[in-house]
Amino acid sequence: MIAIYPPVLDPKLIGTYPALTKAGGGYVWDAVLEYRVWCHPEQDAPDEDSDYYYYFDNYEEALLFSEQMAAAEEPLALVLQREYIDEPEPGQYVHFKEERITEWPAAFLSRPQRNERTIPDFMDPNAPTNRLDILRGIAIP
Repeated sequence: MIAIYPPVLDPKLIGTYPALTKAGGGYVWDAVLEYRVWCHPEQDAPDEDSDYYYYFDNYEEALLFSEQMAAAEEPLALVLQREYIDEPEPGQYVHFKEERITEWPAAFLSRPQRNERTIPDFMDPNAPTNRLDILRGIAIP
């Protein structure tokens, strides 16, 4: 089977990351730490009294599990951002040079992995009107 999304950075570390992280945002990604499937007892997920998740070292196994588990969400990717872009107000972008981890819908991983030019090109005053095209890998300033 061909992998749809990238492998995790270090399979030995899956399951060691905090449950509570940032959610979404940042626009760019550096590495996938693990894939998570959240389950919700209030929607008839078994075994627990509150929301919980299972972790996986690849998307395909996480997806298969989510399709077979009652009250499970689609897999999320726990991503490492060594740098990221915040948008505190629409169209206002701030570049942060600090690490954080956040959960993303796995589909966001279809964007190319951040490289040394991604954020500078995005922040460039000559960037295209649709700056997201830079993150999608289809435009440069």
